[in-house]
Amino acid sequence: MISKFSIEQVFETARVEEVIGDFVNLKKSGSNFKGLSPFSDERSPSFVVSPVKQIWKDFSSGKGGNAVTFLMEHEHFTYPEAIKYLARKYNIEIEETEQTNEQKEEANERESLYLVNEFANTYFQKTLHKTDQGKSIGLSYFKERGFTNETIKTFNLGYSLDEWQAFTDEALKKGYQLEFLEKTGLTIVKDEKRFDRFKGRVMFPIHSMSGRILGFGGRILGADKKAAKYLNSPESEVYHKSKILYGLFHAKQAIAKEDNCFLVEGYTDVIQFHQTGVKNVVASSGTALSPEQIRLINRLTKNITVLFDGDAAGLRASVRGIDLILEQGMNVKVCSFPKGEDPDSFARQNTLEELSEYLEENAKDFIQFKASLLVEDAKNDPIKKADTIREIVNSIAKIPDPIKREIYIRECSNIMDISEQVLFTTLAQINKKDAPESGKPQQRPEQRAFEVVRTEKPTQKVNHQYELELKIIEILLLYGNETEQFEDLVLKEDEKSGELKLEPVIHEAKVFEKIYLDLQEDEMQFSDERFKNLYYTIIEALHQSNEFQLKDFINRLDQNMANEVTTILMNDERYSLHDWERNHIVPKEKKETIAQLVTQTILSLRCFLIDQKVVEYQNDITRPDANTMSIMEDVRDYLRLKTLLSKKLGKVVGG
Repeated sequence: MISKFSIEQVFETARVEEVIGDFVNLKKSGSNFKGLSPFSDERSPSFVVSPVKQIWKDFSSGKGGNAVTFLMEHEHFTYPEAIKYLARKYNIEIEETEQTNEQKEEANERESLYLVNEFANTYFQKTLHKTDQGKSIGLSYFKERGFTNETIKTFNLGYSLDEWQAFTDEALKKGYQLEFLEKTGLTIVKDEKRFDRFKGRVMFPIHSMSGRILGFGGRILGADKKAAKYLNSPESEVYHKSKILYGLFHAKQAIAKEDNCFLVEGYTDVIQFHQTGVKNVVASSGTALSPEQIRLINRLTKNITVLFDGDAAGLRASVRGIDLILEQGMNVKVCSFPKGEDPDSFARQNTLEELSEYLEENAKDFIQFKASLLVEDAKNDPIKKADTIREIVNSIAKIPDPIKREIYIRECSNIMDISEQVLFTTLAQINKKDAPESGKPQQRPEQRAFEVVRTEKPTQKVNHQYELELKIIEILLLYGNETEQFEDLVLKEDEKSGELKLEPVIHEAKVFEKIYLDLQEDEMQFSDERFKNLYYTIIEALHQSNEFQLKDFINRLDQNMANEVTTILMNDERYSLHDWERNHIVPKEKKETIAQLVTQTILSLRCFLIDQKVVEYQNDITRPDANTMSIMEDVRDYLRLKTLLSKKLGKVVGG
């Protein structure tokens, strides 16, 4: 168990914008930050981080919370894991008691797989540096590749002994279960026999975006022609090849800073680039590029530069991956190396300055690269040239942005010496053909200037009580501990006329006390169960502490309630996503004082409840046994009270 003191230290030190900034490319927007949702596929940012409130809200998925809940949602950490991750990030020493065997057994399957992978990672590194076989074979290989000791340590490179079950025996000896060794793929089980999957291979651990070990890649060093040169961990609960990019953990900050990501094919390409000084590089690890992998990059930058070997046999097939990148609305450049070179060898033979200069000078726009590649195949054959042009237009059709599509059509027209009109016609034919097919991006029909487009949307009935209850919770969270001057209304009967009237009385009180007493006096109950639970939790917290801190309060809530609070607090922030001020549309600011806001909300709720009561009486009067006169008198009294409250409400709103 982690001590309460350590948890408090973590919450006190961690900054939500810094934590999330490691995973999402955040841009300043007023007092907040915004970015693309890491939980859904989107092109317009709906993810907001508030440094002042130390919370975040994702309006596309509805998720929200603090730094810890982000890690739990994004990295699937348990609460203790999230605390430990933040402690490592901020160099905080964690105080905790040793886990018992019972507690270890209670860990869920996912956590057990992580623990096995962490053990394997440590074991393979130890084998590389501490055993004769590891040093003579594994370490020698890495040194031959030009990797320094620092690089080997940074990427946690290791070695698996060339023995049938050396790793498996050691893991079982340390108490790790065979079930999880098999599920991670580290051990192959056949009947009663057990084998190490990565026997005799140098090891490349594959990290998640937060640095957890998800799986491994292993390269064989022997001359066994039957064995695959590279072998990856099989799919598991924690390892999904199509959703992971090798090197992203080490590259994420550089990608966001440089606003560009270099995409290569292999592990050593990434490592060599990183060692040379180009750190914004990731690899698809030999698998076909997937939309999920592209979206990982999209969270950090809109720009990808794809790097190809100089004599890659599958270059043309690899170029098809560019279409996937274009579909995600990203900007693509392509760079190939001189014949006989790959990213690894080229980076090894050149300085950082030379490598950077080469990449800058030789990175071509995707359409220029694709055109030059395909035109070379077509040569002087008109039929092949026509096919080439159609293939280029096919790529342009993947781009969701109509402005970019038009620019690329014009560029293609210049390069291929063909009229823009023909290309636009071809583009329209492709879009029309693709539109009915599921899974393909459908382009919207071209709209004439100033043409009015009617969209029929069902009108949603506003739930006034819900909105007022939500407002009360928001006031308590933001201003509950503030002391204000309130003008209360005391209901009195005029001695001469007998009419009811409200007389004002000024008194000082804390906001939460005022709300609590008013709701108690009128015996008002929350209709929404979530608000009711939140209301009593907030009132209790405010009663117990004169130094109520919103950040600390949220940190103490369970995940569901913390999400509710975040949603309420960040409700106004969704409008900042539209950059209205930049478009000369300034939303109206709240000008009421806190006391006005409280009084206005309570009065509005009272008026609403009176209306409900009147409706109830009107329904009662239709009953055969109803006392009509009595009901009419009650309705009249309620309507008089509402008239008085409405006058007061008008005065509060008007100031």
